[in-house]
Amino acid sequence: MDSQELHEMSARSQNQMKRTLNWWDLIWFGIGSVMGAGIFVLTGDAARNHTSLVVVLTYFISGLSALLSVLFYTEFSVELPVARGTFAYLRVELSDFVAYIAAGNILFEYMVSGASVARSWTSYFDTLCNHNPNDFRVKVSSLPEDYSHIDPIAIVVSVAVCIGASLSIKGSSRFNSFAAIVHMLVLVFILIAGLTKADPTNMTPFSPYGVPGILKASALLFFAYVGFDGVATLGEELKNPVRDIPIGLIGSMLITIASYCLLIATLSLMQPYNQIDTDAPFTVAFQAVGMD
Repeated sequence: MDSQELHEMSARSQNQMKRTLNWWDLIWFGIGSVMGAGIFVLTGDAARNHTSLVVVLTYFISGLSALLSVLFYTEFSVELPVARGTFAYLRVELSDFVAYIAAGNILFEYMVSGASVARSWTSYFDTLCNHNPNDFRVKVSSLPEDYSHIDPIAIVVSVAVCIGASLSIKGSSRFNSFAAIVHMLVLVFILIAGLTKADPTNMTPFSPYGVPGILKASALLFFAYVGFDGVATLGEELKNPVRDIPIGLIGSMLITIASYCLLIATLSLMQPYNQIDTDAPFTVAFQAVGMD
């Protein structure tokens, strides 16, 4: 059934995609797709309002949950290496209706996560320019207070990224790999520099919010791993999808989980949990220890 469905899906495509990617491209695509959203958007809120230092454990729990999903994606994407990803898997295994509902949910998920990351990008850019997080946003007094700041920088960044990704898969893959490598180097620098300012006294209290806080934050921080499903949509552009997809999906997720836990542990050692900034936790933490 899978081979028949795969043949039908390929027949519907007007043009065959170029198989130019390999497992190396896939690992960096996965890291670039996943890493960033949670570490820079959710960490401050989760650590300050829900878990304190146990945020490291919650990232690990969420990562294990995401890894289980990755294993399922790996199996399906090897059997059906097509660009339709989740839609194709559910269409084959269940029905068109279920696939349609799931595809709509995934599109909504990417809209929300993309908006969150773009907004966080503006907050960090403001902080980098020695401004408050909302200084480069436009306040509209007629809108509700929680939704009154329009973010033109986030819009420009999102549109630019979409255009770049649409022009060339190989070109965007190379750019993504370069950006992901730079990102990893920056995170290694943050890790090393942060540990030089580590203060073990910041480790107390370890869990002021108890088990309810851990469970709530674990569900919230699953968002930090959103994006891995995008890797499964590259099956038609891989030279050897049977080999490359498992290496790319599982490898990128393991690297992401390890990086998240190490970075959050470093942040927790730099500042007391009740002083961690909810918008730009790492930038403010370095400013607090005199490394701005």
